[in-house]
Amino acid sequence: MAGVTAGWDAVVVGLGAMGSAALWQLAARGARAAGVDRFAPPHDRGSSHGDSRIIRSAYFEDPAYVPLVQRAFALWRALEAETDESLLVMSGAAMIGAAASQVVRGAVRAAEQHGLRYDLLLDAAAAAERLPQHRFGDGDAAMLEPDGGVLRPERCVAAMLRRAAELGAPVRTGTVVQRVELRGDGARVHVRGGEVLDAAHVVVCAGPWTAQVLPELALPLRVERQVTAWFAVDDAAAFAPEAFPVFIRELPGGRLVYGIPSLDGATVKLAVHHEGDTVDPDTVSREVTERDLAPLRDFAAQWLRGVEPRAVRAVTCLYTDTPDEHFVVDRLPDGAAATLVSACSGHGFKFAPAVGEAVAGMALGGPVPGGLSPFSLGRFAR
Repeated sequence: MAGVTAGWDAVVVGLGAMGSAALWQLAARGARAAGVDRFAPPHDRGSSHGDSRIIRSAYFEDPAYVPLVQRAFALWRALEAETDESLLVMSGAAMIGAAASQVVRGAVRAAEQHGLRYDLLLDAAAAAERLPQHRFGDGDAAMLEPDGGVLRPERCVAAMLRRAAELGAPVRTGTVVQRVELRGDGARVHVRGGEVLDAAHVVVCAGPWTAQVLPELALPLRVERQVTAWFAVDDAAAFAPEAFPVFIRELPGGRLVYGIPSLDGATVKLAVHHEGDTVDPDTVSREVTERDLAPLRDFAAQWLRGVEPRAVRAVTCLYTDTPDEHFVVDRLPDGAAATLVSACSGHGFKFAPAVGEAVAGMALGGPVPGGLSPFSLGRFAR
């Protein structure tokens, strides 16, 4: 049996978006930190893959997210400078739906509350003129903001982990955490094979595997299987980032479909937000079926111009959802030397460096930032 590795200020469990960001920010503070992951990040087993992720500022879900995403923008740009990597492609963002829809009304509310730039097109004809790739019906509207774009998730995770390693934080792959033992003087991370990592604090960013790592919390989390697919376009220039903003469209009944401009000069990416099956992360099917693709093919045919309803390729990913679809970012109760960062409900990637920055401070003894209060564990107890 392997022995105990002692002396870490912090151990980060799970190195997807949030874990790699936390490790990077811990290392940037000079902490003696290590990161572990059961796979070899960046990988396609969780939710930090798929070539592209949307970043947007006028957050229709809740204006409270806006300062966090503004900080994230700054940190993504800082990471680009530190690593000489291109991680963020600006395209603007379009929220489309009925004028009273959540995506349009909520985005306007967030923009107004935080003084963000935007255009509101309440006339379907005006919206169609500005966004000719979309089809609009009577009563449809569009809210356009310039501060939106596309993140490259695999590049982002790789850049954060490389920067963490450069700053002295080792990254251990193929390392399965069996349990986290919370002690009065810190935490012990028990790894398959018998090794134990001792740390003053542990940061759990295990995503779909959160319930396995911290079963005692009994959190009401759901792991949801999602499919994203790429569809061929007739005119690549019309769907380039400078011509085709990232978008989220609210359909009748509150259904949400999102799209990302062409990054390969041949296809656009489409996905349904939520509506996926509840799955076990260890046994989930990664095979994409006709049932998975049908809603996206129908959307392309009905609501987009110049997009062939033919999927060129598709991948699966996993959301880890809370009942209210807000994140979990909080210290564990009763003074435990652990912080949980997980359950980002399918919209967390863009925030990773800002959350990582806050969590690094918390892990090293700082207070929980006020901006993270909506993400507390206490809301489940209530």
